[in-house]
Amino acid sequence: MIENNETIDEFLAQHSADVEEAVRKAAAAEIMPRFRQLASHEVDQKSGPHDLVTDADRLAEQYLTEKLGALLPGSVVVGEEAVHANPASYEALQGDAPVWIVDPVDGTRQFVHGDSGFCTLVALAQRGVLLASWTYAPARDQLAMAIRGQGAFLDGERLYSGAPEPGRDLEIATSHPDYTTDEQKQALLGLWTEGVRPRACGSAGLEYLAVARGELDATVFSWEAAWDHAAGLLLVEEAGGAHLTRAGEPFRITGGNVLPFTTARDAATARRVRELLSGAA
Repeated sequence: MIENNETIDEFLAQHSADVEEAVRKAAAAEIMPRFRQLASHEVDQKSGPHDLVTDADRLAEQYLTEKLGALLPGSVVVGEEAVHANPASYEALQGDAPVWIVDPVDGTRQFVHGDSGFCTLVALAQRGVLLASWTYAPARDQLAMAIRGQGAFLDGERLYSGAPEPGRDLEIATSHPDYTTDEQKQALLGLWTEGVRPRACGSAGLEYLAVARGELDATVFSWEAAWDHAAGLLLVEEAGGAHLTRAGEPFRITGGNVLPFTTARDAATARRVRELLSGAA
C-alpha cells in the first residue's frame, strides 16, 4: 500500500499514461460499441425512470476495476455500480488505502438517448484528498486530466478557468429542483435572481469540464455521490477554480457536506453563488 504523497507522486509520474490507456480501452471495448446500439434488455432502472444503468456501465466499471487495481496494488475501487450492489463499499473513501473513484458512464440518460454528452470519470484519492483525475468523453474524443499541484489539461493543453466577464450574467448549471429536499429547493431558489442564468445540468463531469475551460461560470449540485464529483472537482481546482458548500466550506468527497454546493471558475464567483444559496446575498 502507498503510505505517503511522495510515493503517490512517483506512481502518477510513472503510470498516469497507463491510467489514461485503461480509461480509453474501457470506453472502446464496453461503451462505444453500445452507443446508439443499445437493445431494450441492456437498459435497466435503479431508483426510478431517471436513474438508469446499462450493460455499458456495468462492464466498463468491471474493466476499470480490474485494470486500476492491478496498476496500484493495495488500492481499492469505489465504483457507482458496485456501490449500488453493496452500499457498504462506499465506506472505503474513509479508509487509509488509495481509492479509485469510478463513474463508468456519467450521463447515462444522455448515453441511452444517443446524445454524445456523456463521459467516463476516474479519480484517485487517499484519506479524502483528491490526487489525480481523468475525464474522458469518448463520443467527442476529449480527455481531460489533472494531477494535484501540476495543473489541469484537455488533450494536452493547459486549462485556465479564469474569471467571469464583469457585468455579464452568471451561467450556472444546477440540479433540478424536483430531485431535491424541501430545504435544498429553498436554497436553489436563490439562483433565480437578476444577474444569474441557471439551467438544468447535464453530465456532471462535462459540466465540471466546462467550468475548467471557462465556458460555464459555476455548477450547483445537491447530491454527494463521490463518483459524480471527484474527477471534476480536482479538474476545476487545478484550472484555478474553487468549490464551497452552503456552509462556506470546501466540498468533502468523504461526505457530511451542507448541500447544495457550488463549484466555480474562481473563488469570488464561488463565494457569490454560495451567498445566493444561503440567502445572504
